[in-house]
This record gives sequence, structure tokens and C-alpha cells, in this order.
Amino acid sequence: MQIPEIPNLIHYAIPFFALTVILEIILTVKVKLEDYEFKDARASILMGLGNVAIGLFTKFFILGIFLFLYKFRFFTLPFAGWSWIILLFAEDFCYYWFHRISHESRFFWASHVVHHSSQKYNLSTALRQTWSGSFYTFIFWLPLILIGFHPIMVLVQMSISLIYQYWIHTEFINKMPKWFEALFNTPSHHRVHHATNPQYLDRNHAGIFIIWDKIFGTFEPEAEKPIYGLVTNIDTYNPIKIAFLEWKNMLKDFYQSKTSIKNKLKYLIKPPGWRHDGTSVLSSDLRKKWEEKKQI
Repeated sequence: MQIPEIPNLIHYAIPFFALTVILEIILTVKVKLEDYEFKDARASILMGLGNVAIGLFTKFFILGIFLFLYKFRFFTLPFAGWSWIILLFAEDFCYYWFHRISHESRFFWASHVVHHSSQKYNLSTALRQTWSGSFYTFIFWLPLILIGFHPIMVLVQMSISLIYQYWIHTEFINKMPKWFEALFNTPSHHRVHHATNPQYLDRNHAGIFIIWDKIFGTFEPEAEKPIYGLVTNIDTYNPIKIAFLEWKNMLKDFYQSKTSIKNKLKYLIKPPGWRHDGTSVLSSDLRKKWEEKKQI
């Protein structure tokens, strides 16, 4: 099978990202919605640049693993139009479960929390990406390789998904047409995902298609105004702290908790805020609402 040469789409998209962030700053100031938080935006942009730099190395690492696993594929799917259409939905399905588990398991949350650490919601927030996640979160896409999609196809579709999700990080767009809101992830849906309002916690994990949240019961429409950030905000613009603070806290809980090995391991696999003694970092009122929501 001849493999076409496909460019790194993220690198080509960087000038577009820069121009749209600048445009959003101008619009924000012009319509006087609020003062643009430049320190927060700078931190997000630095996190994004760090992610791209690290990605120059991890992409080769991931591609190597994908190519090795591709030898054991069940089928061989060609670089054809119908294959790309199937991959569009298959990759998005994998992304949904990666994203959902990244909120439900602290080991994956330790890298994903970076993206949620801003208390602002604008295009620069989309650039606030992990420095550690690419080393291990690729495992969620391994089934696509075994099915028979070529590693290059999978990596390209992962980039397309990431680029799609850039534009939904804005408050300038209220609602898209109803048919679009019903099928695709939109700014309205994703504002819910970034919010800490009790009814919004761990909702709308979609990448491109919102249908997965509706199928698996994690969809929540935007009603009240979202409050962005974390349940317990980190209040720092230092990129190093943003990138690794949760890793530090998680490992601290693991090593310093006076409990069994089994419970120590639960600090890695249980949701953020879990404590072996039944307490939580969440306030009692928020925790009660959290637990009620989990039972729905």
C-alpha cells in the first residue's frame, strides 16, 4: 500500500491560531465584554508552545508504537474516502472515551487538568495543552491500529479533531443552528464541559460529535451561566506549576497516605478528589450534588 505524504496539520494551523487569538482580543475590548486576561492567555499560549515542542519527540515515539502494532492488524483499510469517513467517527469515539476517563481517573486527569486550569474561556484556552499526556494517553487509539487503519491516517485524524475543537473555545458564539447543535460539539456544549457548576461537572466530553454524550448519558445542555476553572483552582500563571502541580499532589497522596497498598493505588485510578477515609477536597454541599448527579 502506497502511503501518501501528509504534513503535520497542527504546525500549519499555528499561524491561524495566533491570528484568531489576536482578533478575539480586539473584539473583546471593542464590545467591552470584560478585560482580556493577558497573563492567563500568555500562560495558555506557553502551555501550547510547550505541547508542540514536546510533540516533536512524542510523535515519533507514538508513530513507532503504532507501526509496530500495525503488523498485528486484523484488516488492512486503504487510504480511500470511505475509510476516512469511518475513521472520522471511529477516532471520535475513541476520543470520547479518552476524554471521559481523563475526568474519571486521576492518573489521566493529572495531565488533562492543565486544559481546565484557566478560569477564563476564550480561544487561548484551547491552546492550554498538557506537557505529559502525549506520553501515555495514545493508548486509547490503539484499537484503531488493530482494526487496520494505517498509523498515519490515525495521527492525521487526531490532528483534525484537535483543530476542530479550537473554535469551540469561545463565548462570542451563543448557539449554532439546531441541527448543528444536535449533531456536533459546539461552543455552547463545550462551555458546559469547562464549567464547575454542579450540574455541569464531567459532562459533554465530545470531540467533534456530541452524539456520544447523548448515547452514553453524559450530555448536559447549557442553561445557567458557566463558572470556569477547577473545583479548587490553582491560581497560578507559572507554566511549570500548571503542567505538573496535579502530578505532585497525586504522588504526594499516594506516598503519604497511611493506608493499604490497595487504597494507595486508588489514588491513581479513582476520580479527582477521592480520599480513602471518605472525605473529599470538594465542599460538602458540592460533593452531595456531585454524588447525586453520579447516580442519575
